[in-house]
Amino acid sequence: MSDTALPPQRTGFLADLRADPNAQETTYVLEALEAHKREGVELAVKARWIAMVATAAFLVWVNPQLDVLYYHFILVLLCLNGWFIRRMARVGQSRIELFLIFLDLLILTVGMVVPNPFSEHDAPLAMQYRFENFLYFFLILAAGTMAYSWRTVIAIGTWTAGMWSLAAVLAWWFSVPDPALTEAVETMFGHDELLVKFYDPNGFIPQLRVQEILVFVLVALTLAVSTRRFNKLLLDHAGLVRERANLSRYFSPNVVEELSQNDEPLKQIRSQDVAVMFIDIVGFTRLSAGLDPYEVIELLRGFHGRMEREVFRHNGTLDKYLGDGLMATFGTPVAGERDASNALDCAKAMIEVMRRWNLERRRQGLPEIEIGIGVHFGETVLGDIGANRLEFAVIGTAVNVASRLEALTRELGAGLVISDDLRKRAMQETPGQDFSEFRSCPDQTIRGIPDAMTVWAL
Repeated sequence: MSDTALPPQRTGFLADLRADPNAQETTYVLEALEAHKREGVELAVKARWIAMVATAAFLVWVNPQLDVLYYHFILVLLCLNGWFIRRMARVGQSRIELFLIFLDLLILTVGMVVPNPFSEHDAPLAMQYRFENFLYFFLILAAGTMAYSWRTVIAIGTWTAGMWSLAAVLAWWFSVPDPALTEAVETMFGHDELLVKFYDPNGFIPQLRVQEILVFVLVALTLAVSTRRFNKLLLDHAGLVRERANLSRYFSPNVVEELSQNDEPLKQIRSQDVAVMFIDIVGFTRLSAGLDPYEVIELLRGFHGRMEREVFRHNGTLDKYLGDGLMATFGTPVAGERDASNALDCAKAMIEVMRRWNLERRRQGLPEIEIGIGVHFGETVLGDIGANRLEFAVIGTAVNVASRLEALTRELGAGLVISDDLRKRAMQETPGQDFSEFRSCPDQTIRGIPDAMTVWAL
């Protein structure tokens, strides 16, 4: 079911969305609508098929005769038309879908009003209205709400009212009354005009027909209002999805998850042991000297994108980009059981990713990129800083040490330098972890640290 009964030039809020200058927001909203539309149509068609099967079984119970196959044929047509509606469903205006919905109601109306041509019973045409078959229109109406389109619900309500009214008028106009049946009813009930009018097989009882239509239209309008409210909730949800996606562009998934689950941004400022990583491109100034600005940006995008994926893949948090490098933390905003091990695994994975990228660059005749990574595990202070525009910050001596270790990679001629604290923590987290690739570099002077440190270089 779609947003129907609209002028050709506009499709309500969808037109407003498509005209929205914020294209990124529009994309997320329309994608959410498309997803819910497909899901709603699938549900509507499945509900229709289940309802038709149940109705077919009920009809056999009510009328265990071969002529019931005529009504089964009507049900098959409705199921088949539901399949076509599923294929043609679109968000926004769809003329084919509108036609199929109209055809739905037409098939149902004809099946209810026109007498069964295979039946041996020669009852007056007015008797078709005494079986209360109009109730089956509510199945179509209910299915229409599953596609989250209030315009479709109103279309079903108005079209059903119009078709049923027209069918009643035509049936009354072309029916051939059987006076003998009316006389028999008058004989039975005497002078009680109300009973005679109600039980007369030739009577169409227009008051009941009007009541059916009035109630159906009122229910359709009520469901349309409810569906429109659901539409608003859907758009609000799409906005939340968009906001979360936008957050994911700046924060790692674990920070976004923490933000989405807490009323307070990221709890109180606190001390916590964290693994801190710094990485940058060695000799970036020399490397970028012969490149134009666009090539430099493309180089940084390629580098940052590859490194960022590894940070997120190893449950890290991207703290910030630093020109030709970045800072990442492991164990923020919530400490884990393998923070040091994750940081170490991430650093090794980054080295492997760069090795593969350099192979590609060599084949393209481009210079290789050398990186330096420093990782330390220690106490930090973390929490929100700022007033209204908050930023999740990780500060402390451990951050400074990690930065110094990254700079130390040049002196030691290594791609990765880790602190002894990180090594010990990783061994506690993952007993038996192999550090044979690393060489010990004792008595290293780290600016800002009073005592010399032992570091390990890869």
